[in-house]
Parts: sequence; C-alpha cells; structure tokens
Amino acid sequence: MRLLACLTLVFLPLLASHAQDEPTATTTAEASVPPQELELRLVPFTPSQLEVEAKAWQELVQEKSREVADAKIEALRSGSTDQERIEALLKEEKQLMDRLGIVLDSWEAKGGEPDEIRSWLTAVRGAELQVDNPSGLVAAFRRWLEAEDGARSWVVKLAIFAAIFFAGAILASIFSRLAGKAMARHKSSSELLDRFVTTIIRRGILLLAIVIGLSTLGVKVGALVALIGGGAFILGFALQDSLANFANGIMLMIYQPFDVGDAVEIGGVSGSVDSVSLVNTTIKSWDNKVIIVPNKNVWGQTITNITGSDQRRVDMVFGIGYDDDIEKAQGILEKIVSEHELVLEDPAPTIKMHELADSSVNFVCRPWAKTSDYWGVYWDITRRVKDEFDANDISIPFPQRDVHLHQAG
Repeated sequence: MRLLACLTLVFLPLLASHAQDEPTATTTAEASVPPQELELRLVPFTPSQLEVEAKAWQELVQEKSREVADAKIEALRSGSTDQERIEALLKEEKQLMDRLGIVLDSWEAKGGEPDEIRSWLTAVRGAELQVDNPSGLVAAFRRWLEAEDGARSWVVKLAIFAAIFFAGAILASIFSRLAGKAMARHKSSSELLDRFVTTIIRRGILLLAIVIGLSTLGVKVGALVALIGGGAFILGFALQDSLANFANGIMLMIYQPFDVGDAVEIGGVSGSVDSVSLVNTTIKSWDNKVIIVPNKNVWGQTITNITGSDQRRVDMVFGIGYDDDIEKAQGILEKIVSEHELVLEDPAPTIKMHELADSSVNFVCRPWAKTSDYWGVYWDITRRVKDEFDANDISIPFPQRDVHLHQAG
C-alpha cells in the first residue's frame, strides 16, 4: 500500500500537467458563431491548432447527426412524424457542417491534410439527402431557402458579383478610352500599338473584376490561379505553335514594322494590313481577298513595308528606236515630268539614257512623289509619254529580230 501511495504521489502531478498541456478547441464555445466571424478568428491559427478545432467541430456535427438519426428512428417506430422537430435539428446540423467546412478550408489553405474529415463530412451530407425520399429533398430545399447562408445569401452574393462586374465593365471602358486618347497624342505610337494597349487594359480590368466577383461567391481564387498555372504549364507543350504566334505578336506590337492600312509584302503575300492580333495578322490582297497569316510567319520573314515612308520613287523605263532622236526624247521626258503637279521637286527626278537593249534605246525615268500619289503619277506619266512620242514621231519599238539569208555557193 505504501508503494502504491508513493507511485500515485509521483505520477499524479505528471498526468495532471500532461492533461493541461493538451490543446483544446476555442472556436466551438459558441456553436452559432457567424461564418464571417469564424473565418476571422481562424486567421492566426497554425495547422496543428486548426486540426484540433476541426476535430472539435466534427464532434459537434457527429453529436447533432446522432440526434437527427434518433429523431428519425423514433418517428419510424411511432408512426408519427414530428417534421418540425426534425427540420429544426437538420437546420442546426447544417449550420454546424458549414462551420466545420470553414475550418477545413482554413486548415487546408495552411498546408494541413483535412481529407479524412472532409470525406466523412461529405458522406454525412449525402446521407441526409436521399433521392428515394422526396419529402426529405423538399424539406432540405425549404431549409436552404430559409437559411441565412442559403438562398438569400446566394442572391445577395450574385447581386454583388453582378454589381462588381458591371462596375468593372464601366471602368474598363473609361480607362481604355483614356489610354486610347493618350496614345493618340503620342505621335510615334502606331494604330496597332494603340489597339493592343487599349485591349489589354479593357480585358485586364474585366478579368480583375471577375476574380474579385468570384471571391465574393466563395470561390478560392488562389487555388483557381494555381490550377490555371499548372494547366498552362502542361498546355504549353501542346500549344507551342500558338505560343510562338503569341510571342511574335508581342514583337510586332513593340517594334511596329507596319501599321493598319500599310501596303506590305510578307513571305510572298502582298496587300493591305487590315488588323493584327496576338495570334495572327490579317491582310487584304489587292483583289480584296482576306489572308490570315500566323504571326510566326510574319516576324520570321522579310517584311517589305511599301507605304512605310511618306515619299516613294516612281521607277519607269521607256524605250525608243535606234533611229530616233535621243536628245528630243530626253527633252520630252523632262518636260512631262516637270509639268506634272504631283511630282516632287525635292528629291529631284532622274531622267537618263540607261542602256542599249536588243531592240531599243532605254531611258530610265525616276520622279519622286508622295506615297499616296504613287500610282497616279505612274499612270499619268506613262500615258503622256505615249501621246507625246506619237506626236513627235518617236517610235516605241517592240522586240524584233533580223534574219539574214546566205545563198550557199
């Protein structure tokens, strides 16, 4: 007896101190704590503390679920259904389940592993909603409509989401217009870059509004972003060509080798630039065909911007016969060019006898004009040269060949 008493005196304080060291739950003291308040209380908790809180809330749910089961069993045995009492118990059970879910989400967000308790909670929820029990489904739906965190809560959340999205759309429109006006005042900015910047601003603000709106609906935005990031890494390998087009589209926006409306030649395709996106470039050919070229085939090819400069040289070649007067032809060409109102004086035009060809003596005629007047100058001068050469008996020879016949001796 003395030995037993001594052992008791030695180990009793140790057992008492160990019991005191065991962590206890603090958030379950008020089972009806509002969900938002519970979320705030859980912010400073560590994963180990949250595990304790989760198990304590699980015990409350388990106890309430047992009460619900007992009430249903009693109703089955007695043959009378106290539906109001059962619905009241189910409502209390649902509130406890919702708060347990909040604790599990916080625990998981901080690196915990609530899978076991979450699976148990899912099974208990499923047991309450059985498809072969229509009255139970109707009662559950009625409880959801009447619950503070049920239908009314979702209506408020959806209204807030719609308001945030609407406000985001208005702000996106305002800021994109302001950015467009600011870019328009910047003379070195191209129309392509203007469109790109305004589009990025508008879509960026809309995306931010959607993310904020989803957070009000209870969507875990951080987990969603992480999921998208992981999926993007995997899809990157399958969409290498699209990513290459995207990267080359960025280069086109930054370096601006051409603008909307410019006449270009790219990789054998010529026409007027209609639009440029981050994926492809749309070109309208001279006969109004729409040609869509992937951006990797644009940036990776030689780009000729026909209308990239304000002035262009009009290159023409005119041939006269070997028997015609060279000085007279030279004077006619100089007169035609000098009298044309669209030909620029500076740079000065070049009119020279260029080569002795097989069938003609060729003159180069190279006046300068504004890019927009290029074809007008080309067509006008070509017609006037024909008229003036004909009026002054200067021939415009066509290819010919002399054949000499020798009689065999």
